[in-house]
Amino acid sequence: MKSDLCTMPPAMILCGGRGTRLREITELLPKPMVTVGSQPIVWHIMRIYASYGVNRFILCLGYKKEAFIDYFNHLHSRVCDMTITIGGEKLYHGAFPEAGWEITLADTGLDTATGGRIARAAKYLRPDDRDFFLTYGDGVADIDIGALLDTHKKAGKMITCSAVHPAGRFGKMSFKDGLVAGFEPDSGAGEYVNGGFMALKRETVERYIGDEDCFFEQRPMLNALHDGELYAYKHDGFWQCMDTPREYELLNELWRTNRAPWRKGWQDV
Repeated sequence: MKSDLCTMPPAMILCGGRGTRLREITELLPKPMVTVGSQPIVWHIMRIYASYGVNRFILCLGYKKEAFIDYFNHLHSRVCDMTITIGGEKLYHGAFPEAGWEITLADTGLDTATGGRIARAAKYLRPDDRDFFLTYGDGVADIDIGALLDTHKKAGKMITCSAVHPAGRFGKMSFKDGLVAGFEPDSGAGEYVNGGFMALKRETVERYIGDEDCFFEQRPMLNALHDGELYAYKHDGFWQCMDTPREYELLNELWRTNRAPWRKGWQDV
């Protein structure tokens, strides 16, 4: 479901964590910069949003922020052939699907919790941004971003989180009349968990986070739940995070064999 491209909010992506469960790789790179194919997973996430018309991104940086700065400063030359003149002028050849993206690299602190990162990066929302997307920098899905936003707007709640089916190692979500009713220990595959890919009203930051350095998944989301302000968009399709070497290998195998479900709708990769 494609929403009006002119009305698409920006996407804020949490990219500041250390990724300790993928330590073999994240000793050198922050987890969102770990590659799936030839590009970092954060690029894949951004392409998912871009395929629905999102072209503004706010990356909440922390651990090894310089890796993001280097990558995005040289993104054009990474994806296109180029000719350099002696005078230093550059001519790029070929299509550049990321042209037009506006990417804010926000330093939100080395050890800041997710809520604190959101609060610090919120200053980069524009005055007319009534809503914004929020997700983690380590998971992909074939989720309909337009339908997520439409659900969020129709529900009129502060937070709409995507409910996905994982492999069975996260806390499950329960529902009542479309609202999130609680979080419980997962009893196995088939239950729903919060898969990221959230839509938030701008007021969420001031109302539930303020200037506190907290984990967004704890007090802010639980308070929104208790206030009846946490809605769910159920996504029954593909979703996969990259927390372990096995999951890293899985995502790369799907990409290598052209079976990556999150790639649907991409015309130029």
